[in-house]
Amino acid sequence: MKSMMKNLFNTNADNMQALGENLILTIIVIIATYFIANIIIGFIKRSLNKVEQFDKTALPLIATTLKVFIYLISLIIILDIYGVNTSSILAVLGTAGLAIGLALKDTLSNVAAGFVLIILRPFKVGHFIEFGSTSGTVKEINLLTTILETGDSLYISCPNSCLWGVPLKNYTKNGKRRLDLVVGISYNDSIDKAFEVFKNIINEEERFLKDPAPQMMVLSMGDSCVNVQLRAWLSVSDYWAVQWKLNKELKEKIEEAGLSIPFPQREINIISEKSLKA
Repeated sequence: MKSMMKNLFNTNADNMQALGENLILTIIVIIATYFIANIIIGFIKRSLNKVEQFDKTALPLIATTLKVFIYLISLIIILDIYGVNTSSILAVLGTAGLAIGLALKDTLSNVAAGFVLIILRPFKVGHFIEFGSTSGTVKEINLLTTILETGDSLYISCPNSCLWGVPLKNYTKNGKRRLDLVVGISYNDSIDKAFEVFKNIINEEERFLKDPAPQMMVLSMGDSCVNVQLRAWLSVSDYWAVQWKLNKELKEKIEEAGLSIPFPQREINIISEKSLKA
């Protein structure tokens, strides 16, 4: 048995030595690729973060794309170490890539949509968006998905193609939002008094933007009240704080002005059986 093993070792000594050298080179390439990828991506991230004009939304997508590219180069180098004809491999991969592309068209559409979102920038990290029945603050745009966080801190992972293929509302991009305050007053109340209440609110609230200027109007004639409205524009950061504050103050100021906020009312006429017979 020993002689058999010795003969086997002597016969394949050169091959085993070459295999050992190749394994060592492979390990070196893998380790070097890991460190080189981290160094390059880290350098690019630090450099781009210093550029004020650069949209930081693109960073995760650029980092992922670079990492995939670097590891593909590493794979080709490893195959070349083992004497594999990489040119034929690339040709086969090209053919296989076409077939895989057809099979994974939905996945590739997410990748393409991710690049389109980065280039056209309908939103970026930190913007609050709404599409379909989903809304949230953008946390990250990846190669395949966009990560959102809802107002109640839920995690949402959405395919990029879903964001690009539907109408999308961006509540942050323009930097301002319109606040609509609507209150219903009795038909017996004075509309001018209601407008006076609105004017006092406009004069007291310094966070309202001057351009566009606040507006007051009669919105509609309801079944049991006249709906009057105040429209004012605010910066996005002030919107919710002002809305919650004024919702409380508006009710109090309407009542202080002697105006009433009527409940919905309906008139019901009861016809007796006797009157029907008559």
